[in-house]
Amino acid sequence: MNILVGYSGMGISNKALSLAREHARIFNARVFILTSREGGSGEKLNEIEQIEKGLDEARQLIEEQGVSCETHQLARGMSPGEDIVKFARDNDINLIYVGIKKKSKAQKIILGSTAQYIILKAPCPVVAVK
Repeated sequence: MNILVGYSGMGISNKALSLAREHARIFNARVFILTSREGGSGEKLNEIEQIEKGLDEARQLIEEQGVSCETHQLARGMSPGEDIVKFARDNDINLIYVGIKKKSKAQKIILGSTAQYIILKAPCPVVAVK
């Protein structure tokens, strides 16, 4: 079984990560922790390094429970939702975990909802953690 965690380093991502870790341990699954950015000339080296540091900490949290894990920081010019769904399709992911937080209608219109996109487009079940 392959589990994917959409990870942003925020509190809601940590809750999704913890739940995925427990399920991976129970089901002897492999965990993929994924962060996505659009990439391009606007990327700053210090931001990329901070993301890598956060991914390393998340990987350690998973591996300390004896669970196999790998991390990926993607910058392929897609939105995070598109990146996560494409990664899930390309890597035979069986279950996706995402953190969600409440947004106003205006925020949804302006910013969209990564979790909503993943829930509607994913090729597998999605667990939304709040």
